[in-house]
Amino acid sequence: MSLKIVVLAKQVPDTRNVGKDAMTAEGTVNRAALPAIFNPDDLAALEQALRLKEQNPGSTVGVLTMGPPRAGEIIRQGLFRGADTGWLLTDRLFAGADTLATSYALATAIRKIGDVDLVIGGRQAIDGDTAQVGPQVAQKLGLNQVTYVEEILSVEDGAATVRRLIDGGVETVKVPLPAVLTINGSAAPCRPQNARLVMKYKYATCPAERPADDPRASLYEERPYLTLNQWSVADVDGDPSQCGLSGSPTKVKGVVNIVFQAKESKTLTASDSDVESLVKELLNEKIIG
Repeated sequence: MSLKIVVLAKQVPDTRNVGKDAMTAEGTVNRAALPAIFNPDDLAALEQALRLKEQNPGSTVGVLTMGPPRAGEIIRQGLFRGADTGWLLTDRLFAGADTLATSYALATAIRKIGDVDLVIGGRQAIDGDTAQVGPQVAQKLGLNQVTYVEEILSVEDGAATVRRLIDGGVETVKVPLPAVLTINGSAAPCRPQNARLVMKYKYATCPAERPADDPRASLYEERPYLTLNQWSVADVDGDPSQCGLSGSPTKVKGVVNIVFQAKESKTLTASDSDVESLVKELLNEKIIG
């Protein structure tokens, strides 16, 4: 069966190898000092979507992201790997969104796209690690959802069969469509960019990325596929009070970079007395219990 798939993706600061300049004096992430990358879990989600496209002729994959105009790079990277289209939500009213406002904006965009069979996103983003956006999108759209997915095994007869991680093992779940799936970063890595597709889409941009005197203006007229979809709050019929800072009840007091330094060490044997002593110490220090 042909599927209409939307992949939720985010451009994030690369927080995996942070240095002394990664935090601001106020204790927040210094985004200007960190390179912007395609969120790793979302790349895993994109791979699952592209596999479904290959398995189901006639299917399409679109990348949906929210951010400033430079976030159009995420859509291009999706196109370079095999996605068919993309949508960039960019508007000052979207700025400062927490997970609640982000999921609201994404849900309104998915409604505008319409007739979506599968929404696939990464489990979480490395700049927040909340794992809340995917489930919140499902709730706002009233869709079935499966989280912690490792692999989408098949889609047939109006349902998707997936394998997901659970405590102590894995389980296979069959979920009716339409549905929202969130993919673990431990799932299969995304395929590399395709050289032919890079040549085709390397000049693809959203209107907000283009200078007023863009020398490629005629090229965009000749090749409409090089113009990426760009939507504002008004374009998706969004409520400004539920977008950006206005729709974000979460308040982060600060972010602290903690480095653990071992001042002493203990060597324990496998004897019952050593194990009992360690457990008592951890209980007394309220580390466990």
